[in-house]
Amino acid sequence: MSPFDPTQRMTLGASGVSVTRLGLGTAEIAGLYRPVSDDDAVGLVRHAWDAGVRYFDSAPLYGYGNGERRLGLALHGRDRDSFTISTKVGRLLVPRDEVPAGAIVDRQQRDGIDDAYYTGTPPVRPIFDYSGDAVRRSLEESLRRLDLDRVDIAYIHDPDDHWEAAIGGAYPALHALREAGVVGAIGAGMNQAAMLARFAREGDFDAFLLAGRYTLLDQTGLEELLPLCVEKGISVIAGGIMNSGLLVDPKPGALFNYVQAPPQLIDRARRIRDVCARHGVGIRAAAIQFPLAHPAVAAIVAGVRSVDHFDDYPQLLREPIPDALWVDLKTERLIAHDAPVPTAAVG
Repeated sequence: MSPFDPTQRMTLGASGVSVTRLGLGTAEIAGLYRPVSDDDAVGLVRHAWDAGVRYFDSAPLYGYGNGERRLGLALHGRDRDSFTISTKVGRLLVPRDEVPAGAIVDRQQRDGIDDAYYTGTPPVRPIFDYSGDAVRRSLEESLRRLDLDRVDIAYIHDPDDHWEAAIGGAYPALHALREAGVVGAIGAGMNQAAMLARFAREGDFDAFLLAGRYTLLDQTGLEELLPLCVEKGISVIAGGIMNSGLLVDPKPGALFNYVQAPPQLIDRARRIRDVCARHGVGIRAAAIQFPLAHPAVAAIVAGVRSVDHFDDYPQLLREPIPDALWVDLKTERLIAHDAPVPTAAVG
C-alpha cells in the first residue's frame, strides 16, 4: 500500500471544509525571488489540478496580489464546490503613493529594501492591519483578485509583532464571518509555533498553516503546538517543508527560513541526506512524507514554480520508505525521538 494518497480529502477540525493531502501554494508562482509569467503560473495550477490537487493557498502578500490573481485565472470556470481556497488577512495592499504616514510595513521596506522578495509586483505596498474593518476589506479585495464569490479558509497572516491586534481585532472578525457562513474555516498562518499555540489556547480555530516548523529538519512544532492541536481538534497544514530549499540541496549558501543557513544546520541536513541515501531514498521523499505522519497534520502545501518540480510531490508521496530509515534518523538524533513517522500502512 502506498504511504500517502495526495488526492485524499481531509476535513479541517470540525469545520466541514476539506483539503487534499497535497495542496499547492502560490508564493512561488507569484514571483518569489524570480519572475514568473502569467502563462507559466496558470499552466502550473492547471497541471496540479489535472494531478488531483483541490486545495490551493494564497495571500495578498504573495506577489502583492499576483498570487491570488493568477490563481483566479487558472481556476476560472471550474465547479466552485470542487476545490478549496485559503487566503490570508493582516496585510492590505495600498498604492505606493497612498501609504499612510506611520503605516506599519514589512521590515525590508522599513530598511529601504524595495520588493526584497517578489518580482514583477504591481505598484502597491502591503501594510499591516489586523483590525476588523481591515479583515473584511482584505477578504473583499481578495475575492476580486481571485474572481470568486467566497474563500473557504481565512488565516491571520504573520501576526508575530501584532498579537493584541490579531487576537482583539482579526480573530473576532473572522469568528463572526465564520458564524455568518461567509468563510467555512478560520485559522492563522505563521513561520513560528509558539504564537500558534497561544492562538490554540485562547481562540476557537479550525486550522493553522505552520511554515517550516514541522519538517524533517526542524520539529519545533512538536514541542507544544501539535499535541495541543490534537487535543483541541485543530488541523495543521504544513508549509515550507523543504525549509527554504535547505533540505533539497544542503550546501553553503543554501537558504533556511528565507536567509542563509548557518553551518550547523547545513551539516544536519547533510547528515539526514546521508542516512536517506544509505537506504536508497532521496531526502526529498523523506521530507515530503514526514510531516503527514503526525495525526494533527491534514495536508502539506507544495511551494513550486515548475511542472517538473511539482510532479515530484505526488510521485514521492507514494514512494515506500523502509521503516529502518526512520529508526536510523532517531538513533542518530536527527529527528525527534517522539515524532510519528510514516509506514507503508499509513494512508
